[in-house]
Amino acid sequence: MRRRPARVRPLARVSLLAWLAVLGGLAGQVAWHASAAPAVARYQPLGEPPAAAVLRLLALDEPALASRVLSVWLQSHDTQPGLSVPLRELDYDRVAQWLERALELDPQSSYPLLAATRIYAAVRDDGRRRRMLEFVEAQFLARPAERWRWMAEAAILAKHRLHDLPLALRYARAITEHAPGAPGWARDMSVVVLEDMGELEAARLLVGALLHDGRLSDPREIDFLQRKLEELEARLEEQARIPADPPPQRRVHE
Repeated sequence: MRRRPARVRPLARVSLLAWLAVLGGLAGQVAWHASAAPAVARYQPLGEPPAAAVLRLLALDEPALASRVLSVWLQSHDTQPGLSVPLRELDYDRVAQWLERALELDPQSSYPLLAATRIYAAVRDDGRRRRMLEFVEAQFLARPAERWRWMAEAAILAKHRLHDLPLALRYARAITEHAPGAPGWARDMSVVVLEDMGELEAARLLVGALLHDGRLSDPREIDFLQRKLEELEARLEEQARIPADPPPQRRVHE
């Protein structure tokens, strides 16, 4: 049996009450949306990083991929919907945990150390800078042969950003002691920092030790250290020739 097409009722024949009902519904919706409180952007603090086993599972047992995703997510954490969070407001202990987890997943990656020295240590907050340098030092000591470069950057930051020469010397000495395979400029940073501190005798002794320990093979480094040794000895001799200022004389009251 053939069905008859549905009849469309002309708009002119729609009752006034039906129109009022439709208009009333639309007006109610507009009023409800207008009265609703606008969404407030709220900062979500950085939590603990996921466990390494969970991340490996989610990355289908591709730890290097999981490490990269973790690092990118951390770097984007300061940009949230409706917010741009200054780095100095982040919890740097948490930041260090995330960077450490990224290195745990992929020990060959250099990105977490790069982020620590060039992104998070660039904040104008000495306490947070020091926290990142502590992180770099710990990771360097775990694999010094591979991570000496970041320890050298930490020494430079300690010297020029923190203006903390003793800390810079500690980092430079760590390279000298733990990374014999590092290039000469990195191993010899301790000498430069000691000079900056005015510790000429200590710098002379260090240069002499480096020249006589039998581990140097680069002729350019040997030449540099020999010239540095001569320069330090000349400065020490000059200091020895300068008479010390006499002590101030006490006035005798008559």
